[in-house]
Amino acid sequence: MPGFDAHLTLSSERLVLRPFGPKDAPQVRAIVAAGTASFLPPGAPGHLAYVDQWLSHGVHEPLRSGEGIHLAMEAAGEIVGAISLFKTHWGAGTTEIGYGVLPGHRGRGYATEAVRLLTSWALGPGGLRRVELRVNLDNAASIRVAEKAGFTREGLLRGGGFEDDGPHDLLVFGRIAGDPPMPYTGFHTGLRLESERLLLRPFTAADAPDVLAAVAGDPEIRRWMPWAAGYTMESALQWCTRLAHIDVATAVHFALEPRDGGRLAGSAGVHRADWERGDAEIGYWIAPWARRRGYATEATRAISEHLFERGFQRVHLVVADGNVASQAVAKKAGFTREGVMRRAVPVPGGYVDGILFSLLRGE
Repeated sequence: MPGFDAHLTLSSERLVLRPFGPKDAPQVRAIVAAGTASFLPPGAPGHLAYVDQWLSHGVHEPLRSGEGIHLAMEAAGEIVGAISLFKTHWGAGTTEIGYGVLPGHRGRGYATEAVRLLTSWALGPGGLRRVELRVNLDNAASIRVAEKAGFTREGLLRGGGFEDDGPHDLLVFGRIAGDPPMPYTGFHTGLRLESERLLLRPFTAADAPDVLAAVAGDPEIRRWMPWAAGYTMESALQWCTRLAHIDVATAVHFALEPRDGGRLAGSAGVHRADWERGDAEIGYWIAPWARRRGYATEATRAISEHLFERGFQRVHLVVADGNVASQAVAKKAGFTREGVMRRAVPVPGGYVDGILFSLLRGE
């Protein structure tokens, strides 16, 4: 009888999907102790005493029967959730997919990335022809995952699901071999851009001293950036090695490196990207020793051009009212002032009005 490879391991930019094993016991115990075992595969233990037995036997039961497989969803060596194929009918070439992301790791696009990865395998090397995903009608987040992963909404099963609070209607999504390629909505880890005078590249630990000097030693940055208060070397290292590299589904942050050498010029990037609407917000800050050279304008144009190449229709900036220098950058970069967003921008001590600028594709 056909079945799944017991050692199946799949990798994407941020995730590794691989079988659970005894080495996962410490992490699984922590998940069980936190009361979040419901986000692991069905049958996961609710008591610490059963963790070892589950990892050695229970979690592999679908694999032994040939009906499915449970995989750990791992990011940077940490289990962030789980994803499964189940109800697999090899003769018909069909399977169903399900997943869970632990509460502390949501909002980063892990579910979509994992669903895309496992579905691509199932419909390719896995030899199946159809993957089905069922979602509660009132679960807006999971509906978005299905849509972003390229699944087609096929119908409604009235009362098709049952949970502790009673029956739920289920939406059925499907993806079959031969469907158009799944859309990629996210920024590549390690993404680099180039402009006439700048390299826009990922931050590294080596940038931390310049980041600290720019943020902690400059009254202009501290005037407009709430996060600059009490900035330390530890803060700079956290930014350069971790914070600037997460949430690649909706954000990307570049270190601005002058092509002719010299110190870090600042940072620019995408704060929020709405792939469905084709709209993205960008932002920047420039180190005091690199100002009045047009670097912010140049970086803003380079990022905007990249977004338009990726299919975005609109890019916008929200600049604090009173931040004359940043408003000038928006205008020089070709953005149009649209209006005022009342109390939209956080600054040290509260909120101020934001001036909204936009640039449309083709302008």
